[in-house]
Amino acid sequence: MLHVRVITPADLSDAVVRIAVEDEGVANVIRLPGVAYSPAGDCVEFDVAREGANTVLSRLQALGLKETGSISIEEVDLSISDAAAEAVEAAPGDPEDAVVWEELAARTAAETRLTWSYLVFLVLAVQIASIGALLDQPILIVGAMVLGPDFGPVAALCFGVLQRDLRLVGAAVRTLLVGFAVAIAVTLVFAYGSYLIGWIEPSMLDDRPLTSFIIHPDRWSFVVAVLAGVAGILSMTARKSSTLVGVFISVTTVPAIGNLAVAIPLRHWEEVGASAIQLGANLAGLLLAGIATLAVQRFLWAHPDTPLQRLARALPGSVSGGRA
Repeated sequence: MLHVRVITPADLSDAVVRIAVEDEGVANVIRLPGVAYSPAGDCVEFDVAREGANTVLSRLQALGLKETGSISIEEVDLSISDAAAEAVEAAPGDPEDAVVWEELAARTAAETRLTWSYLVFLVLAVQIASIGALLDQPILIVGAMVLGPDFGPVAALCFGVLQRDLRLVGAAVRTLLVGFAVAIAVTLVFAYGSYLIGWIEPSMLDDRPLTSFIIHPDRWSFVVAVLAGVAGILSMTARKSSTLVGVFISVTTVPAIGNLAVAIPLRHWEEVGASAIQLGANLAGLLLAGIATLAVQRFLWAHPDTPLQRLARALPGSVSGGRA
């Protein structure tokens, strides 16, 4: 469940309480008159089932509380309450599949921030990938994939396109482009310096049977990216962060950038083009799959009585069909 704390002007307090009390997915409603100082007003708290949170939050925002008060949400790790259990049972859908759109909006917005830590992680990932390409070491390529932080802005871009939020789209594109440009530039400088002092040479990119997939983009590169995009969005919306590791390992964006950065100073121009195509195929697959997955999720939560959802609720062990 989610715990919601609302700071509301006194004249809207009754409306806030009414919204909470009337919703069958809400439990444990508390009203504390006059306890808030900044902004001044009342405090109303309650627990709401994740799968019912979107409706409640929409009604609260319609009261203008973003401007006149505040709405804070936090995850409830443990709730020992029959009333809370009944609220979860009454809410449509399953908590594990619920997408709280305001939560996702905040999370994706955070992923678009062009921070030093984001740049450092991306540079390190691309450097490791470039070394893996030069040494033909798949383990280094996998390590670079796991380290790369670029899926966050991709997910934000998908959400921004779905919401038609041009500001979010622009921020996500900026973070991706600047991050890729910085990582390529830094890796290129180090690669050129290594070439000048004799640490690397063009022949190191001639025969690489173990990592040649980086420079051979094909239909499967796109298919894998699509599957990874679906899995990545689902892992974010279902709050299963461990699944994202598998997504990172499936996507060849960072290895493609690393290979491109070392191919330039070593004058392997055909590999520069192949790496760019690999990068484009992966990004296209991620974006198309991510947008489609979010669109399907939004449709399903807007239409809880589709045949697929009725079947899911009827299965043994489902929330509304009875707990296992």
